[in-house]
Amino acid sequence: MPVVLVNARVLAPGGWHEGGLVIEAGHIAALLPAGDGAMPGDRVIDVGNRLILPGFVDTQVNGGGGILFNDEPNRAGIEAIGRAHAAFGTTAFLPTLISDSPEVIERARSAVDSAIVDRVPGVAGIHIEGPVLADSRAGVHDPARLQGLDARLLEILCRPHRGVTLLTLAPERVLVADLERLRAAGVVLSAGHSAATASEVETALRHGLSGFTHLYNAMTPTTAREPGVVGAALADEQSYCGLIVDGRHVDPRVLRLALRTKRQDRFMLVTDAMPAAGTTLRQFDLQGRAITIEKDWCVDANGRLAGTVLTMARAVRNATNLLDLPLERAVRMASEYPARFLGLAPLHGLLVPGARADLVIADPALESLETWIGGGRVA
Repeated sequence: MPVVLVNARVLAPGGWHEGGLVIEAGHIAALLPAGDGAMPGDRVIDVGNRLILPGFVDTQVNGGGGILFNDEPNRAGIEAIGRAHAAFGTTAFLPTLISDSPEVIERARSAVDSAIVDRVPGVAGIHIEGPVLADSRAGVHDPARLQGLDARLLEILCRPHRGVTLLTLAPERVLVADLERLRAAGVVLSAGHSAATASEVETALRHGLSGFTHLYNAMTPTTAREPGVVGAALADEQSYCGLIVDGRHVDPRVLRLALRTKRQDRFMLVTDAMPAAGTTLRQFDLQGRAITIEKDWCVDANGRLAGTVLTMARAVRNATNLLDLPLERAVRMASEYPARFLGLAPLHGLLVPGARADLVIADPALESLETWIGGGRVA
C-alpha cells in the first residue's frame, strides 16, 4: 500500500516544501502540500515536523562497521559497510578499493556485481582508487601496489559490470587513447594522487576526465607559475570536485576559497571513510600498517593522513559549521551533486516524483536520523 509521510519540511529541488510526500512501489509518487489528506488505505506516518532530505550519496567509502573493503572484497563485506553508513543517512555508496593487485580488483568488481543482483541496500557500484597513481603522491597507498595501466588492467577495468565504475588515476600516467577507451566503456574518470601539470590535466579533461578525488589532497598545488592539478580543477567549470570536510584534510578557509572559484553544484562531500567509521574503534590495520584515529581523521605511524571516520551526516554538519554553508546547500553537496556526477540522478539524490524513495528524516541538526532506501526504513 502507499506510504504517506506528513507534517514535514521536504527539501525539494526548488527549495523547502511544507507538507509531505507519497511513496508507492519504492518510489516517490507525489509531493503533498501541508494539510493534504491521505487516501483511504494509505499508511500514514507523521514525522513530527522534522526534515525529509534526499538520501546521501557517497562516492568514496573505503570501509565502515569494522570492515575494510580491500580486506573483504566480497558481498558480506559490502553489506556490512553499507549497513554502517546507512545508519547515518547514506542511501547510495561506492565501496572503494585502494591500490591493490589486478586479482583483488577482479574479486571486488565481482562482489559488487553480486551485491547489486542481490539488492544489497545502497550499493551503487564501485570506486577503484588506484593503482595507476603517481609514486610521489601515493599518500597512504602502498607504493609496492602501484603500477602503470597495462593491457591486463585495462581489460579488467573495461569489462561490462553492473552499477557505476568510478576510477581514480593519475592522468599523467595514462595515454589519451586509454582515457578514451575507459570512458567509452562507461568508466567515470577522476584525477587523484597525481603529480600532473595543469596542461596534462586539461588534456585529460578533453578526453574523458570528469572529476577530482579529494581536492587538494595528494595532488600538485597551485603556484605562481604552475596551476597544478588543483588549479586545473578549479578553473574547469564542468568537472566535479570531492571535498573531505573534517577540519584536517583541508583547512576550512581554503575550502571556502575553493567554493568561490566555480559553480557550487560541482562540489560534493565525500567521507573517504575507513573501517572505524560508525564504530568506537580507535585503531585498525591498513595493508599491514597500524592506523590510529584522531578526532574525525586517521593517521599512520608517521602522522600521514589515512582517510577518515566521517559519516555523511557528520560531513554535512561540518559543511554548515566550518564552511558557513546553508543546510540545503550542504545537503545537496551530499546527495544531488554526487548523484549527478555518477549519472545516477534523477533516480537518486533528489526528492521528485519518479525518483527512488531514498531519503533521510532528521531534525535541523541532522540528529534522530531515519534512513529509507527504496521506500523501506533500513536504519
